[in-house]
Amino acid sequence: MPEYIAAIDQGTTSTRCMLFDHHGQVISAAQKEHSQIYPQPGWVEHDPLEIWECTQDVIRRSLAKGDINPRDILAIGVTNQRETTLIWDKQTGQPYGNAIVWQDTRTKQICDDLAEDGGLDRFRDQTGLPLATYFSGPKIKWILENINGAMADVDLGNALFGNIDTWIIWWLTGGPNGGSHVTDVTNASRTLLMNLKTLDWDAELLTTLGIPRQMLPRIVPSSDSQTWGSTSQDGPFGAAVPVCGDLGDQQAALVGQACFLPGETKNTYGTGCFMLLNTGRDIVPSKSGLLTTVAYQLGESPPIYALEGSVAITGALIQWLRDNLGLIQNSSEVEELARSVSDNGGVYFVPAFSGLFAPYWRSDARGVIAGLTRFANKGHIARAALEAAAFQSREVLEAMQSDSGVNLSQLKVDGGMVVNELLMQFQADILGVPVVRPKVSETTALGAAYAAGLAIGLWDDTDDLRANWEQDKVWQPNMDSETQKVLYAGWKKAVTRTFDWIE
Repeated sequence: MPEYIAAIDQGTTSTRCMLFDHHGQVISAAQKEHSQIYPQPGWVEHDPLEIWECTQDVIRRSLAKGDINPRDILAIGVTNQRETTLIWDKQTGQPYGNAIVWQDTRTKQICDDLAEDGGLDRFRDQTGLPLATYFSGPKIKWILENINGAMADVDLGNALFGNIDTWIIWWLTGGPNGGSHVTDVTNASRTLLMNLKTLDWDAELLTTLGIPRQMLPRIVPSSDSQTWGSTSQDGPFGAAVPVCGDLGDQQAALVGQACFLPGETKNTYGTGCFMLLNTGRDIVPSKSGLLTTVAYQLGESPPIYALEGSVAITGALIQWLRDNLGLIQNSSEVEELARSVSDNGGVYFVPAFSGLFAPYWRSDARGVIAGLTRFANKGHIARAALEAAAFQSREVLEAMQSDSGVNLSQLKVDGGMVVNELLMQFQADILGVPVVRPKVSETTALGAAYAAGLAIGLWDDTDDLRANWEQDKVWQPNMDSETQKVLYAGWKKAVTRTFDWIE
């Protein structure tokens, strides 16, 4: 009898359902984009009900596409865009407005006010995070202060907070009819409300931000044999399937890449770019602008931690070239356009659309195209947009090496942009280390599947998962050191031009 694990990958721009077998191979998949809502500059929203509709649609289509009997699905794992925040009525499932996306910067004043006492690192000892618009806590505070009726319903016990993982799991396990209100340690570690040592909501932080504990989900392991509930016969799976895996998308990719040993590192190229380095059971404070976060927790085992460098805009920049400028019709065309020129022509594109994340954490920054001359054309713009992902990844890697003392020997990569061979070669060149792509490049969904499969015993341990990992292609660095030095210096100069744009 065939045995499959379902992974729901709810990302910033789309939702996928992927079905995996015991070897970690994709059996079937379906994907659907959802709307990006921009009410005003700096604000980014999603419609949570649209996301739930997309989730149901891709589940049904992936089952149909693979001609899969729902009874052959052993368990479900969920992975999600982290930090995206919503509050909803637990009686009806109706949200109190759109979800506030991780890229949104409307909470800058809240963060600035909190930083007046203790600076941006005021909560770093407890959370591993700086005060930034990126995280969920300030977003919750904004909703409670600005959406009519939200705080009153929280006080009555009728309103629930969740990031998107919590929202999806709640609906999968019953919604208003007894749905489980949970989040895992990786997602909780991105709220600016969880204590990294206790793995529980921090009373001091809740008081400081004015967030009632009763609205928060229960924190659970990433892989949990004590399942949080099952889908219903009349739900999108059409059968009772346990939900027992939950990981934030970047931690899921770390698991999917089988980076289970301290020092192992992966970089995911999606809407943004996210590099994680496994630090084992050690909570490593960052002095270089990185985040200290939970990597995963498998059952009752101690949590594993990581250092993370988060870049807000990489793949989203290619979408911007497509949707806002019309330089390309499809995102896949950017590589051909970039190859129409031999180099960037002196053009640098710093996509600080939501400010700069690691290692700068400058919410006052905004995007800049620098070095333009009459010589520059759309090919140079496209090439500069791709190179921006690689330059930002180098900045993060340098910070990571400074914090950890680990010199990287190779970089494992995944995500939608790794099909772009021009980008991957430039990444190897500007880093000076080999770049390695696995056969299953969508490791985010794979990591969620692994978490669920471990919980129900489909895989015995992480050694089983490591045995599934296979290399697809390696890019070796092929750039002389002087060219590398000049290009990177130009990038660093361009970055400084983004500072202090917002007063």
